[in-house]
Amino acid sequence: MQATRIYVGIIFIYCLLTWIPGAMDSKLGQLLARLVEPFLGVFDRIIPAIGGIGFSAIIAGFVLYLVERGLGTIIQILAMRYY
Repeated sequence: MQATRIYVGIIFIYCLLTWIPGAMDSKLGQLLARLVEPFLGVFDRIIPAIGGIGFSAIIAGFVLYLVERGLGTIIQILAMRYY
């Protein structure tokens, strides 16, 4: 479950870097873009930017939270059933 929290943190740092001029051209910016843009691209296609501000990162974070909660619940149910 830590993986989803780490990935949300990576998305957050990516979002911060997009607001800093030239930051996305750095090695860190390029690395984060390779890690985050494929996932955020799914939400960018569904939810377009409004006034130049994209909300895909917020939706992606919420989806990751729901996935984490869902997986946690499934693991708890399986653990109770088999132990």
